[in-house]
Amino acid sequence: MLSFLISLLALVVGYMIYGRVVERVFGPDDRETPAIRKADGIDYIVLPGWRIFMIQFLNIAGTGPIFGAIMGMWFGPSAYLWIVLGCIFGGATHDYLSGMLSLRHDGQSLPELTGRYLGPVARKGLVVFTMMMMMLVGAFFVYCPAIILSGIWGEKMMWVFIIFAYYVATTMMPIDKIIGRIYPLFALSMLFMVLALGVVLVIKHPVLPEVWDGLGNWGQARFGLKQTIFPALFVTIACGAVSGFHATQSPMMARCMKSERQGRAVFYGAMITEGIVALVWATISSYFFFAEGWRQVCTPEVIAKFTGQSELTLIQFFDAPTVVNIVCASWLGTFGSVLALLGIVAAPITTGGSSFRAARLILSEAFGWKQTSIRSRLLLSLPVFAVGIALLAWQIGNPSGFGTVWQYVAWGTQVMAAITLWMCTVYLRQERKCYWMTLFPAMFMTMVVTDFFFVSPTILGLNYWLSLTLASSVTLLATLRFAYRKKAEDR
Repeated sequence: MLSFLISLLALVVGYMIYGRVVERVFGPDDRETPAIRKADGIDYIVLPGWRIFMIQFLNIAGTGPIFGAIMGMWFGPSAYLWIVLGCIFGGATHDYLSGMLSLRHDGQSLPELTGRYLGPVARKGLVVFTMMMMMLVGAFFVYCPAIILSGIWGEKMMWVFIIFAYYVATTMMPIDKIIGRIYPLFALSMLFMVLALGVVLVIKHPVLPEVWDGLGNWGQARFGLKQTIFPALFVTIACGAVSGFHATQSPMMARCMKSERQGRAVFYGAMITEGIVALVWATISSYFFFAEGWRQVCTPEVIAKFTGQSELTLIQFFDAPTVVNIVCASWLGTFGSVLALLGIVAAPITTGGSSFRAARLILSEAFGWKQTSIRSRLLLSLPVFAVGIALLAWQIGNPSGFGTVWQYVAWGTQVMAAITLWMCTVYLRQERKCYWMTLFPAMFMTMVVTDFFFVSPTILGLNYWLSLTLASSVTLLATLRFAYRKKAEDR
């Protein structure tokens, strides 16, 4: 339990101290923001600061810091270190700098910013890659909530149509009409749920595995996990530590801010808040998996069913959504179940809707189309909706197959994180600022994504040590290229 409390304190102190350091390095000022200079009543609209924070938090969070933290804790207490260090020095820094760069450059999307600092080839490649990711996320977050809702009331396809219609509305409507009004309420419900669970966790004060008890792969012996901590842990826990998906969402809020000085609270603060969400759920999962907590939160029927059976069977039965439902219902009662429903259903729906909207904005910049008329928004949105419907139809026909695709999506978000960190590093170097704060995270994430590409059985499936050697070589080459360009610019 001490690891949880120390980690919680570290995240708060990280925001107060390191967040201020990152802010001073970037240097926000009082220049006119895009929301004022380019106000169009659709995407560029000044919103209150607290709404921007809530929308940013919900956009980047979804169910990522919940499900990812639960599955990440299968590896053991090492998850604490990744959430804390990854969030402070990686994710929050990544979110702040990418968000502020978008704010500084008229609310430009990630591909456009990447082209500005990494070149036109990188821009074109990232347009295609990011569009693919946005549509995959959008399609995935239609069907899964529909399945859950159909178990409560109505038919599955009815909910599919309702959710997709909502996506169409959030993509087309001005940002203050739906997103600006509904998202803050859902964000409040998620924060209240996490706060309530955190209070119960402190009251229970269970004996849990601590960081100093060992950072090895606890899941290998206890659950039969075959994945190694590196790189699997750093891909499994993405949104709660570092995620490139955030850089695709921040430009939407960069177009709604009235001052650059709001950046630390909106971008760095939202990521730290998400890290706290991941920390709470990781600790609950530790209690659930390693401290026999499952016996206290499960019904007698479930306990009887699994008593005497292997823990491998146990963890396969208690997947992330099941853990959320059981814990919330047992710890928070009926009201907790309602909050769990909001977290499991509303969060992915809002994230999916924001993904389609981000796809429209990326296309608008790629083709140079203004979005003030309904016609222009519709022309750019129709291809997005068409591909989303095709992916959705494929998913409905192959529900098990999409689980494999989603592993590529999780890896893809970390690829975008590595690219974004390199982009921020180049910016800091060009501005003669402290680029080390993003260089080291960029090198680390490059190592993670390349190693996962080589070693994952769903991609290349190479030998572990061979994969590690190849990933090290790729990372070294990327670093040498950066050093070479820096030397050339210094001449």
